[in-house]
This record gives sequence, C-alpha cells and structure tokens, in this order.
Amino acid sequence: MNGLAKTLLAFLACAGTALAGGKPTVKAVFASGDVPLNTDASTAFWPSAGIASLEKDTQGKDVPNFHGEVRMRWTRDNLYFLFICPYDDLYLKPAPNTRQETNELWNWDVAEAFIGSDFKDIKRYKEFEISPQGEWVDLDIDLHNPHHEEGWKWNSGMEVSARIDQTAHVWYGAMRIPYSAIDSRPAAAGNILRINLFRSQGPAAARHEIAWRPPMSNSFHVPERFGRLALVKK
Repeated sequence: MNGLAKTLLAFLACAGTALAGGKPTVKAVFASGDVPLNTDASTAFWPSAGIASLEKDTQGKDVPNFHGEVRMRWTRDNLYFLFICPYDDLYLKPAPNTRQETNELWNWDVAEAFIGSDFKDIKRYKEFEISPQGEWVDLDIDLHNPHHEEGWKWNSGMEVSARIDQTAHVWYGAMRIPYSAIDSRPAAAGNILRINLFRSQGPAAARHEIAWRPPMSNSFHVPERFGRLALVKK
C-alpha cells in the first residue's frame, strides 16, 4: 500500500469521531417518531443509534474491566440515550425513590450525560444522571456559581428507565430528554452540541470512574474537555 492510500485510510477511520473543529464527535441518529422508552438494546430503535464507548478513567488510562457503551438517537422533540454498563458488583442507594429526583445520586453507581448548547459560555450546561435502580437527577450547571450543585432544583422533564441483568452482570439505563431543555434551537440535522459521557461504579474507597472524554481531573466538570454531539439523519 502506498503512502497516499495509507493517508486516505487513516483519514476515513478518523472521520466519524474527529469533526467540528477538531473536537472528537459522536452522533445521535434521527428517528422519525418517539417510542416508548425501553432498555432492550436489540429492539428496532437502538441498533441504528450512534455509539460512544466509555473506555478511559478520568486521567485517560484504559479501564477494560469497567468499560461502557452509550447509544444515542434524536427526534423532533427528544434526545434518547441508552447506557450499557457491565459491572462486577453494584453499589446502590438503599430505599430508592424513582418517583422524584434524587439529589447527590452521583455518590452511588450512575451513568451521566453532560450536554451544552452554549459555545460562548462553556461553563453553562446540563447534567443528567440515571442509576441502575431507575433513580435520576437533572441539573442546570453554572460553573460560575461556587455551589453549582444547587442546579439540581431545575427540572428538564426527562424520563428514565433502568434494568439490571444479574445473569449477564450488565445494567441498562435509558433517558429521554426534551430537546428544548438543552437547546433554544429546534432539533435539526446538523445541530452540534457539546457533550461528555461518564459512568461511576463502587463506593468511595474503591471508586471507578469511566469517561468518553477523560477530564484529566478528579472532577467530571471540566467543560474544556467536552467533545461534540452531532445530530445526523443516519
């Protein structure tokens, strides 16, 4: 293979994840209509979704035993996420409440999506979390505020569904988030959002934190390290 062919192949391999000004990019694939929220990755809705892999710890090191996958779709009204999270043991909050949001859910096993539409003030974005038990919390993050965790009082209107497959040692968490809670624009192919994706597993003494884009910090809240989410037709 000559040098030109090798260069072309390398470009094509990177094209799916290196768009939007050089930032790594994942895709949410369009669905013509909304569907009941489900956690079955084999249903017709999920196989054609865009996929992000969670493979690194917060410092960028590989964590093959604690990886994860996120599938993403969009409709005219909503963004959908399906987190697929293999686990060894679960660290769950006792007496879960799935009827209202759970503040400080991040202290337990969770999957998280940080999403922003403001490219001028990157310290403003939204945070969405789901637990293996179907608990949830959403936050309006403003890092200009020293107590940005107070943003949990905001309500996006998100819906969630979760399932634990104890035989396979995998838990699934699905989110449906109103697009209007994230972006002032109508949902449309070509829209680009700022995003990072995470999952956390285990108690504080043995915590594993896995990222799509490693924040290179002990905190997930490093917006400079976010990548891009592109809304595409297919």
